Amino acid sequence: MVRVKGGITTRRKHKKVLKSAKGYWMSRHKQFKKAKEAALHAGVYAFAGRKAKKRDFRQLWIIRINAALRELGTTYSVFVNKLAQNKVSLDRKILSQLAVEHPAIFKKLVSDLK
Repeated sequence: MVRVKGGITTRRKHKKVLKSAKGYWMSRHKQFKKAKEAALHAGVYAFAGRKAKKRDFRQLWIIRINAALRELGTTYSVFVNKLAQNKVSLDRKILSQLAVEHPAIFKKLVSDLK
């Protein structure tokens, strides 16, 4: 049986990992083993970051809506309850944009729900 040498495949794998670790600190972008570990951890952090981003934006939208509502003399929890009772299906992102960019429309929406 013929001996198969995997040098080309190994080189390709190593280059792929080292390319993904480009810009990392010290030996983490030079040495394969350390670059592989660093890239693996970076992937975990990126995944967690994508989940955290969704939470952070929702929190921001709620803060913006609440700030606009308090100027109009009500609170976020009361407003969300009224939206549910009246079967208004606007998400928090759109409500936040209305509150920030179109305060007159947002004010009319709030007054119509009272």
